[in-house]
Amino acid sequence: MNFELDEDQQLFRATLREFVDKEIVPVASEWERSGRYPAEIVERFKELGLFGMTIPSEYGGLDLDRVSYALVFEEIARGWMGVAGVLGSHSLSAWMINQYGTQDQKERYLPDLASGARRTGIALTEPGAGTDLQGIQTRAERDGEHYVVNGAKTWITNARHADPMPVLVKTSDETPAHRGLSMLLVEAGTPGYTVSRDLPKLGYKGTETCEITLQDVRVHSDQLLGGVEGRGMQQALSALELGRVNIAARAVGVSQCAFDAALAYAGQREAFGRPIGDFQAIQLKLADMATEIQAARLMTYWAASRSARAEAAMAKYFASEVALRVTMEAMRVHGGYGYSQEFVLERLYRDAPLMAIGEGTNDVQRMVIARDLLSGAVKVGW
Repeated sequence: MNFELDEDQQLFRATLREFVDKEIVPVASEWERSGRYPAEIVERFKELGLFGMTIPSEYGGLDLDRVSYALVFEEIARGWMGVAGVLGSHSLSAWMINQYGTQDQKERYLPDLASGARRTGIALTEPGAGTDLQGIQTRAERDGEHYVVNGAKTWITNARHADPMPVLVKTSDETPAHRGLSMLLVEAGTPGYTVSRDLPKLGYKGTETCEITLQDVRVHSDQLLGGVEGRGMQQALSALELGRVNIAARAVGVSQCAFDAALAYAGQREAFGRPIGDFQAIQLKLADMATEIQAARLMTYWAASRSARAEAAMAKYFASEVALRVTMEAMRVHGGYGYSQEFVLERLYRDAPLMAIGEGTNDVQRMVIARDLLSGAVKVGW
């Protein structure tokens, strides 16, 4: 049993770490506070080939193994979790197009998605349907060779840059409801497809999160993902399994940054004539944080390497809860300074809750895990 990264993964991580330390860490807090879009960082993502993480080399992608995929999100989130979102939904959508798309769809989109010439996202959530995707109301009615789409989507990352945007729609009223769901690839500029507003957020800044309206949007039938109706729910859920790995990895990155800040501060800050790291109360916090972060990291890499539903849910659930605890404990180590924008902790504390919500809330993850335990699909132990 080997718990070490292989040589290629170590070199890849070193490259990512150097990029993050030099080009993201120095600007993250200032750009996050000002609301500045990280255009320069996005360009560097293109140069590094990161938009092609989940795209095969035949289309110009990196075709990363899933542990390396997790490393990308861990390292970038360590610098600024918000900009990891630029790659997050893009990587899911690109994977989904490669996994389920027709040959024409792959050839049309994947080369440009791999280079970053095109970007994408994934439009699932609606104002009245988040966890319950079967309850979506966005409809696509067949009209000759086109679908006419009406509805709305919300909490959509990359909404202003996605081309195409995979949109989960209802194409029939079959029961059970998931049989009536399909995925349409809606291209930017299609009449009636509008990004209606940017959503104000507590954290996760740097990438846009928007509402989308679709009013009589005509989408050609050759934009139906995979060319077959009724597969949308399966396509979306399988993409979300991959998404849970990247959310878990982001949580590890945020936790690591918080811990690094707390450890450094414990050695520098003095109270009663001694560094606060000399006091047992601080030592216990550091020990707990370090142990939980390493457990979350190992669980994330384990889930990435196995590519299974329950394992991804476990990693996402555990790592995101660790991020919530670690950012709070690191803030406590800093005392009042942890509450100041002059230190990184307040940003990390605001970013951490997203991981407990995104790609399915943690209560949903617990339900997924429990169902697989009860069905025998997953077992506790080796």
